[in-house]
Amino acid sequence: MPANLPPQYFEAEKRFRAARDPEEKIAALETMLAVMPKHKGTDRLHGDLRRKIAKFSQEAERKLATARSTGFYIRREGAGQIMLVGPANAGKSQLLAAVTEALPEIAEYPFTTQTPIPGMMKYADIQIQLVDTPPLGHKDVRVLLANTLRNADVIAIVVDLSLEPVSQVEASLQGLSEARIEPLIEGVPEVPGTYPRKVLIVGNKNDLAGAGRNWQRLHSQYAHIFPLVSISAREGTGLEEFRQAIYRALQIIRVYTKSPGAKADLSDPLILEQGSTVEEAAESLHKDFRQNLKYAVVWGSGKYDGQRVSKAHVLQEGDIVEFHI
Repeated sequence: MPANLPPQYFEAEKRFRAARDPEEKIAALETMLAVMPKHKGTDRLHGDLRRKIAKFSQEAERKLATARSTGFYIRREGAGQIMLVGPANAGKSQLLAAVTEALPEIAEYPFTTQTPIPGMMKYADIQIQLVDTPPLGHKDVRVLLANTLRNADVIAIVVDLSLEPVSQVEASLQGLSEARIEPLIEGVPEVPGTYPRKVLIVGNKNDLAGAGRNWQRLHSQYAHIFPLVSISAREGTGLEEFRQAIYRALQIIRVYTKSPGAKADLSDPLILEQGSTVEEAAESLHKDFRQNLKYAVVWGSGKYDGQRVSKAHVLQEGDIVEFHI
């Protein structure tokens, strides 16, 4: 019996053949499995795909174990994970110390950060994880950091505004590219086989001589491509703007819940992707909520406060939702 495979299968098969990482291969194989018709003609192919998924899953586990053993593995916590990358002495460690309770080693000599160092940054009523990383200049560092960087939600490139900034950004982008991480830019097609990530540029040391001129150059070069923020981690200036830029780059919203007849819980918001619906918010609480949800009442994004809305209603930042099941 012929397999009669659909075009989506062959597209996924191309991605599988081009993939170099086990995680990419697994994703392509799972797509092939999902779109493949199920009948006697595909039984053998179904088994082959399952065996390949098992094989590459084992390979991925071995790679993850290696990353953990080297210390180049950071478990994601909070509302999002932000990797601070950039050249030596750009001030990444000082920035981490300024906005979190982490205590990285800070010195004027290069390469004081040898392994990734995490810290939790408070933004309003949520926590966001920042991770200071070693400079990407050395090939061995890029190899060890690759998976850690690929797991991040946002890459923040930190540059020294007292020095020529464009070359610092370009060197960082090149290092990311060699780890197969490419900037996620609106309107620009994603490159197959890469890991698209949102990129934010942070100009640090804006209190030093020449920083104003270099900031203008940086802004002129990249403002139409990336969000930028100017700070001085040492002096503490621009840090609130930095927090806001990080939150915007994550493209998430905070939504609060309440029970019928009770006050809203404004201390522990749901963290959702922008564009999430009432139904998706319910699922983030528990899958049974989504299955049993009849409707919701919303304060904030409705036409009026306390409006009854459908499961498909798109939520906005700061909404209060009352689920009815």
